[in-house]
Amino acid sequence: MSFKRFIANRECGIVSPSLINGSAMKTFHPKLDHNGQPVALHSPSADSEPEAWLGESHVATVTPGGRLPKAINGIPFSPWKDAPTTPTGWENVPGQNDNLIEPMLHVGLNKHAAAGVVIEEPDGRVWVIHPSNAFGGYKATFPKGTIEPSEDLSFQAVAIKEAFEESGLQVAITGYLMDVERTTSVCRYYRARRIGGTPAAMGWESQAVSLVPKDKLYSVLNRDVDHPLAKMVGAGLVSRKATAADSNGPSIPVPEGKPYLGTPMSSRRS
Repeated sequence: MSFKRFIANRECGIVSPSLINGSAMKTFHPKLDHNGQPVALHSPSADSEPEAWLGESHVATVTPGGRLPKAINGIPFSPWKDAPTTPTGWENVPGQNDNLIEPMLHVGLNKHAAAGVVIEEPDGRVWVIHPSNAFGGYKATFPKGTIEPSEDLSFQAVAIKEAFEESGLQVAITGYLMDVERTTSVCRYYRARRIGGTPAAMGWESQAVSLVPKDKLYSVLNRDVDHPLAKMVGAGLVSRKATAADSNGPSIPVPEGKPYLGTPMSSRRS
């Protein structure tokens, strides 16, 4: 199928995620990437059975446009139709916690600042995303993203924005969690709760979103760098040594709530 035909069918709402290209079946994300190109998924995820969503001891997974109950924990799943679309809109997005006291973020040389969230449900489970094609080696991780100098957003605004773009969920910040040093960034993480949205509307960077019991987080999160976050929200003892929040080499303090703008920023996951 040609790219023009793909786009035409997509705009008419008649494109399924699976398309035939010659004799090979290819699965595409229903949303285009930031360059307007289709995203082929090499190892597509699968939706969980409906009962998994209702059992707090089960891992439940949804794919783009996949099957979901109407609501869980008294909060419906519904697209966030009035989500911001401009930097100004995101800077003023609801869900930021103005009363939250945050430490300064220390970003080491040759690293950039990022922000993310750990989204907790009342039933004790936590939301994780599955990056498309395991980007960066992550089969599962928490929503996060780079703080772009051109947007001049607060840490909290970036965290809410990334949560929506990567998981489809609208969240409200409930607390400061920790700062984690990653390969190319230092990421500020917040605790958050779901107040709207639907994971079925996840953006192209995620090929699935899962709701995971805390005691199963270590087995789902395949990178050790995410394990301290899991421990902080109640997953138990970390089974392997994981690296968190002590920047190597000289550090540069960042004023509370604003990004450090002195190092290059990447356009995707930190």
